[in-house]
Formats: sequence, structure tokens, C-alpha cells
Amino acid sequence: MVEQSSEVHISGPNEAVAARQSSSGPTRTDTERRLAGILADVSCVEQVPLDSHFFTDLGANSLVMAQFCARVRKIPDLPSASMKDIYRHPTIRSLTAALAEATPAPAGSSAPTPPPAQPTPTPTSTLRPNHVLCGALQLLIFLGYSLVAGFVTARGYEWIAAGSGLVHIYLRSLLFGGIGFVALCMFPVFAKWILIGRWKPTEIPVWSLAYLRFWFVKVLLHGNPMILFAGNPLYVLYLRALGAHIGKGVTILSHSVPVCTDLLTIGDGAVIRKEAFFLGYRAHAGRIQTGRVTLGRDVFIGEKTVLDIDTSMGDGAQLGHSSALYRGQAVPDGEHWHGTPAQPTEIDYIRVAPAKCGRLRRTWFGLVSLLQLFFLYIPLTVGGLYMLFNAIPAIGRRLGPDAASLTWVELISDSLALSLVLFLGFLVVGLAALFTVPRLVSLAVRPDRVYPLYGFHYALHQATSRMTNIKFFKWLFGDSSYIVYYLHALGYDLSRVEQTGSNFGTEVQHETPYLVSVGSGTMVADGLSIVNADFSSTSFRVSRASIGPHNFLGNNIAYPTGGRTGDNCLLATKVMIPLDGEVREGVGLLGSPCFEIPRSVERDSRFDDLRTGDTFRDRLAAKNRYNLRSMLLHLFVRWLHTFVLTAFGLASVELYGVLGHVVIATYLALTLGFSTLYYVLLERCITKFRALRPQLCSIYDPYFWWHERVWKVPDHYLNIFNGTPFKSLIWRLLGVRIGSRVLDDGCYLTERSLTTIGDDCTLNAGSKIQCHSQEDGTFKSDGTTLGAGCTLGVGAHVHYGVTMGDGAVLAPDSFLMKGEEVPARARWGGNPAVDMPDAAEQLSGSDRTTSPSSADAPAATLS
Repeated sequence: MVEQSSEVHISGPNEAVAARQSSSGPTRTDTERRLAGILADVSCVEQVPLDSHFFTDLGANSLVMAQFCARVRKIPDLPSASMKDIYRHPTIRSLTAALAEATPAPAGSSAPTPPPAQPTPTPTSTLRPNHVLCGALQLLIFLGYSLVAGFVTARGYEWIAAGSGLVHIYLRSLLFGGIGFVALCMFPVFAKWILIGRWKPTEIPVWSLAYLRFWFVKVLLHGNPMILFAGNPLYVLYLRALGAHIGKGVTILSHSVPVCTDLLTIGDGAVIRKEAFFLGYRAHAGRIQTGRVTLGRDVFIGEKTVLDIDTSMGDGAQLGHSSALYRGQAVPDGEHWHGTPAQPTEIDYIRVAPAKCGRLRRTWFGLVSLLQLFFLYIPLTVGGLYMLFNAIPAIGRRLGPDAASLTWVELISDSLALSLVLFLGFLVVGLAALFTVPRLVSLAVRPDRVYPLYGFHYALHQATSRMTNIKFFKWLFGDSSYIVYYLHALGYDLSRVEQTGSNFGTEVQHETPYLVSVGSGTMVADGLSIVNADFSSTSFRVSRASIGPHNFLGNNIAYPTGGRTGDNCLLATKVMIPLDGEVREGVGLLGSPCFEIPRSVERDSRFDDLRTGDTFRDRLAAKNRYNLRSMLLHLFVRWLHTFVLTAFGLASVELYGVLGHVVIATYLALTLGFSTLYYVLLERCITKFRALRPQLCSIYDPYFWWHERVWKVPDHYLNIFNGTPFKSLIWRLLGVRIGSRVLDDGCYLTERSLTTIGDDCTLNAGSKIQCHSQEDGTFKSDGTTLGAGCTLGVGAHVHYGVTMGDGAVLAPDSFLMKGEEVPARARWGGNPAVDMPDAAEQLSGSDRTTSPSSADAPAATLS
């Protein structure tokens, strides 16, 4: 127990300061006493000395201090404090002084400050019928698209089957597959120009007919195969066909497809790294707002960045990793910015020398890619599937000219055999290929050597990155001891492994696995992206990225080559890794740009007895056995899912001759509906149809092992329902307490039954509500509540124990820390998020001059 002083005393120079303040409000002495009293009440102690450190002396943690800040904000005559203030000024005395300097003295003659701008309300009476009608039309569009796809697939198969010999099958597969690929790519282009015309800055009410057209074009763009060409000059040409103004020599590595392409301008020689959002739209308070994104020549956009609408960057400007530009922000020519929201910096994020890469090289690379696609990949895929179908007895007996009706026993036995061969074959052959082929391919790309883009070495680097980032195997081995052996076999240098049973999560990714070093005893929560390749508009280079020993990394972190962190660091969720200054050791880092916080607090050490000696060895062995059972369980349920889909497929083949092309369309709709209900039921069965409860335990507690099992339930099917009313229905089936008319454009919820979302909320693409944290060996979970009409910006991250009042707004790429309480109709933003009343117009869009009548007239605003 920390010894505390018996009294609170103010003396010395502070008395004069307090006297000067007495005429205009509470004195600093009074403020210190009141803040100390509030902290004592929150911490459940008798009193708090003014010079005691919040974390090292009082043993407080970030959750307690967040509750302290929330309590202070509710008292009007006290200065508002944020978590950033707490970490920078960790005593009552220093905090009071800092808040006094930051808060201007009120002027007697000045007018009262107007409240932040309110979000534009959307009438409930208008939304309710549109909500149902829009969902019905979206369902009809999906069924119609499935019917057309089924008809085309059936006719194509029949035409290929009419060929004789390998040459005919190859040629017919080439022609049919090539035409199909071009159609899939060009249909979104035609749909965009016919339904939308040119995108213009405007606002679209959600669930309206204008929104339906917006959603349809967005779904077509996100689902077309050109996404696979990100990082290829062909992708730039495709965006130009959609209306984007893109200059020469532009490299786009992000798979996040911009939707409002006419509002996107990119100058010559720009580079956009992967996982960057530059959508050209955002959802806000029940409306879709579109706006311009303008990038000048030679601009660099880092990894895990967000460009809000109405943002711009001048020629030669740079935006660093894990950063965001908020609406209205403009980076001047030649300046380098980073952070959320972005601010100037001196760091140069282009760390590779240029190389010779002209138009001829780009043209040749794109042409070779097309030749490979049309003459190799498409014929092998289409023709290979046809020959496989005919080679498999279970299918051949149903497709032959003398095919007879087969019994249910034969259907089940054939489905069982076929699904086992396919599933086990993928596991065995996939792992064998994964551990050998990329390693051989990568030998040609030497570390620290500069290569030009769009050449032989670039193609090998892309192939290595794609093959070694297969999500299935990371999902299988992650959150267990076995992920260490998987990553080591993949190429990671893990030094002397200190096994914890949870060294890595399920979503770790990299540019190349052969240049990653992770020190002993380091733990990674999830969502780590190792940025060990540098790009310019003409060149690239792979280099080793090293994470020191005994670190803990939170969620959603981009760790670049040259990161200035060393031993024993705590890297908080969404932190921006520093690239300059001294190497940080023995500290915690939080925020973007980052600042230092304590490495650990008292709560983190309460389970230390479970991490040493015989107790640790016994608990780790028990966890390994439990995780192994979880892996086997989930392999079984994935195979069972494959088995049922195989049975559906064989039944469809048998019914094809009776019902014709409708069978294939029915199969597509049936498999989607079955997969959704199957995984929903699986998760509810694992949770025994009960809601989760807040927890504080060790990762060696059996409860945590069970929680990890819940995390492994596949949920990739959820993305299909983004932007539709069906997404809220599925969340409700999964245990989320969610209101009516919620627009979910791509949010992710980790603990469904701990999440409460009010009516008319708006959740943007890439946003996340995470009702847990794992810090070293401690697991903590708690509920998070969003009031009615809240908005989460693109890429925003909400932690556990958070409450957002009605109508509150969280800006893009913000990190709302655990325990925070956002008042009703407040505007918060930043990493970590703080109150941003001065940015109310940028966050709400109230500066837009579009009249309400124009927003409600879809034909006028979208064409």
C-alpha cells in the first residue's frame, strides 16, 4: 500500500496565482482540492496527495483515470481533462496547472460560446418505411444477380462440355472465362455511369432510392475481380475508367476501393500504401456524404491511414503511417504530416531511393499480367474445374447423358467422400506449398537492395506476400502456442521463444515473412501489420523489421522497418510507431503521434503468480490442450460446413436437368443463407445462448481459453451484408442489443453480447467496437454502449467500458479509450480521442452548402 500524506496543502507561488484567479472563478487551490476529492472517490481511497503520481504512487490504471475524467467533465465549473492530459501531467498539482494554462479566462463582455453543431436529423417517420423497402429491394437485386450468374454459368458449362479434346476445352475455357472476366469488370463501370453519372459533393439520405443506387454501385466495385490487381498499373486504368482523375506513374497498393471516383484526384508519381481508406464518401447521422479527395504530384500516403472527404495534399506532401486527415485539412506542398488528426513533422516516410521505371516498363508489366491471366490462369481455372467435375465419379454420374436418379444414401456418401478429399487436401497440400514455394521464390529478392517497380523482382515480391498471408492458417493457429511454430516455419525469426500460449493473434500480416525479427517474451494481441517493405513511385526495397524482446503490442498496429522501440515496451492499440528520436525502452507508447505512458500498472501484475514456476507450466500445458481441442472443433465445423455445401452442390447438379438454370441461382442464395445461420447458431451454441459478462482474469484462466474459442467462429460472411438492414438483424441474432434503422457500412464487433447500439446509429467502414483488452497476461472485458443517433467514423476504434451519449460523433481513425464517457451530441476525435468542439463543423458537415431539397432529390444530385 502506498503511504499517503495526511493533508492537502497549497503554499508558495501558487497562492499568488490563486489570488489572481479568485475574481474570475474557482481558485487553483480549490480546483486542486476538488480534483483530488474526485480522484479519491473514484479510486476508493480516503485522500489523494497533490504530488502523488497517478500510476506509480497511487497504483491507478487507465480505466480508473478515464472514469475520473468523465466525472470531472460532468461538473461545469471544473476544467475538462482528457486521458492525454492525464498521461502528460500525472499528478493533481501538475494537471491543475496544465488545465489552467489551456483554459482561457472568460471575458466579461464576450458572448457565450455556441454549442457544437448538431447532426442533421433524419425524420424517423421517413426512415421507417424506407428502411424496410430498401432491404426488400436489396434482396431482390441479390436474387436477380444470382439468377443471371446461374444462367451464364450453366450456358458456359454446356458450351465447354460440347468441346472435344484438351485443345478445344482449353480454347473454349479461354473464350468463356475471358469474356466472363471482362463482363465482371466492366459491368460496375457501366452501372456507375448509367445509375450515377458523375459523382458530385452531396448528401444522400440512407435507405432512400438514391442510397439504393449508391449501395448497388459500391457493392459491384467491392466485389469485382479488379481488386486483385491492386499494385498493378491496370488497377489505375480501371479507376480512370470509373471517372477518377489519376496522373502518370501512380502506385496504389490499397485494396480499399474508392467509390466516388469522380471526386478523386491523384497527381503524377503518387504512392498509396495498403490499408489506406480514400473512399470519397462517409456515412454521418443517417446520411451518406460525398466529397473530394485531392492528392498532388509525388504524394505519399502511409499504411493504415484515413483520408476523410474534402481533404487535400499538395505536391510532394507526405502522410505517415497510422494517420488521418480530417475534413477540411490540407497539407501544403512539400510538407510531411502524421498523426490523427495529422500535424506537421520532419520525418521523411519515403525511405527508398528512386529507380528507373518509365511508362514502357509499366505498360509491359500490365500487358504481361493480362497475358498470364487470359492464357494461363483463366483457362486453368475454368477448364480445370470442368475436367475435375468430369473426373469425380460423384459428379460425373449426375452429369452424364444416361444419369439416373440417385438415392439419399448415395448423395450423403458422395458428399462425405468429396468434402473430406477437398478439405483435407487443402490442409495438407496447402501447408506443404506454403512452407516451400514462397521460400524459394523469395531467394531472388535480396534484402536492402533497391529494385524498380513492375519488374521480375516486384512480381516475385507480390507473389511471396500473397502466398504467405493466407488467412485460413493464421485463423487456425492464432491465439494458441501453435502460432509460434507456424510463423517460424513461415520464416519469422522469433529468437528464443518464451511461450505464453498467446504470443500472436489470428490477424498478423507482413510484406515478407523472411525479414521479421521478434524478441523473446514479446506478445502481440492482434491486427499487427509488419511493414518491412518500402515503396516509392518507381522503386521498392525489403528490409528487416525488428520488434524487441518483452514487448506487448496491442491491436491494429502498423510496425515499420526502423521503428524506434527496443526492449520491454508497451505499444498500445492503434499507436503510431516512432521513426525518429532515441530508442524507447521500458516505457509504454500511446496515440498518434505517440507519447510515453507507464509500461505497466498494478492491475497488470496481480496475476504474476500464474506466470512463473510450476504453476505456469501446468497452466500453459492445460491451455495448450484446450486450444488444441478448440482447433480440432473448428476444423470439424469448417469441414461440416464444406460437407453441407457439397451436398447442396451435388443435389443441385442432380436437379439441374429438371429445373434448369434456376437451380444454380437457388444454390447461390441457399448457400449464403445457410452459411449465415450456420455460423450464427455455432457461436450461440458455444456461448450456450447466454450473454457474455464483464471479466477480469489471467490468460491462464479457463474462461479466457473459452473466450478465445468464441473468437475463432468464422464471421467473414458478415461483409456481404454491409450497408443493408440485414446486417443489424444478424447482429441481433448474435446477441448484440441493437436498435432500429442502424446503418452498418462495415463495422466489426468483437464481443457481440457486450455491445449495445441505439436506434439510428451510423457505423462506418473499418470501424470497430472492441469490448476487451489483453495487456501482457491480463484479460479484461466490459460492455460498451452507443446511444441513439451516434456516428462512428471510418476506421474508428472504440474500446471496452465506453459510453457514447445520444447523437455523439467519433471522428475517423479515432481511438476512444476504455472507460471514456462521451456526452450527448459531443464531437470527439483523435488518437486517443478527446473533445473537439472546434471541429464540430468538420465532423458534422454543417458547413456544406447543399440544401435539404437537393439532398432529397436523387436524380439531381447523383447525375
